[in-house]
Amino acid sequence: MIYNIPFIAAISLVLIGLYTLIFKRNLIKMIIGITIMESGVNLFLITLGYRKESVAPIFTALPSSTTIPDKMSLPVPQALTLTSIVIGVAVLALMLAIAVQIYRRYGTLNVDKIRRLRG
Repeated sequence: MIYNIPFIAAISLVLIGLYTLIFKRNLIKMIIGITIMESGVNLFLITLGYRKESVAPIFTALPSSTTIPDKMSLPVPQALTLTSIVIGVAVLALMLAIAVQIYRRYGTLNVDKIRRLRG
């Protein structure tokens, strides 16, 4: 049961982010919702790579008497998550820069008002 908690947390984060994205009309809140969804996806990826009673897949100089462990965590989901975090930070910076430009042009961050002012 305890191993299902990260999956439940990941699904919860994605649903909270989706709710924020759908029902909030402020651009900053929508950007926060996207970031929360991204965190849920990253948690899900890390959870996929977990194995019960495993060790980290990092080796330094192995002594001759040390054997390779039977159970290691999967390194690929960890690498994918690290890449996802870097891409997410870049996308977040881009979204915030666009939101700043929209605010400078229209004077509001409300999506409904922006649509009315644009047309």
